[in-house]
Amino acid sequence: MPVTVTTPSDLEFAVVRAFNAPARMVFDYHTKPELVRKWQLGPDGWSMPVCEIDLKVGGRYHYQWRGDAEGMEFGAKGEFKEIVAPVRLVHTEGMYGVPGAEGEEALCTLTFDEKDGRTTLTTVMKFSSREVRDGAMASGMADGMSTSYDRMEGLMDLDAA
Repeated sequence: MPVTVTTPSDLEFAVVRAFNAPARMVFDYHTKPELVRKWQLGPDGWSMPVCEIDLKVGGRYHYQWRGDAEGMEFGAKGEFKEIVAPVRLVHTEGMYGVPGAEGEEALCTLTFDEKDGRTTLTTVMKFSSREVRDGAMASGMADGMSTSYDRMEGLMDLDAA
């Protein structure tokens, strides 16, 4: 299923994707390291050698990705601000190893809306300026999210079978 990308404000972009899975499962796939490292990889040929999640308010997470062919690496770190399982997850996100993104931090709000066993995930990322938001959008982040969400859907289908 495709993602829908919108810009609700000058500082935000939103990504919406529906999943044929209950909210609890979609939430778990976003918060359990053993699941996150299977799907949140972006394009084929990438791996996630670091996936640490301390799921509590004030807890931190750290992801590091590696392009296996060329050895390129980058990562994201942040802190959990709000956790209402399996309905809402709010955290900060700061990237490193990405030109132009160093020192910038976004506030990410994920909502998991379940109806009849199907979950609509809405991710809103709020940036410090329109320029930073536009840079994140131009980086191909939404395309990487779409590819990763397709992978996650396939894994959830296998788990449900």
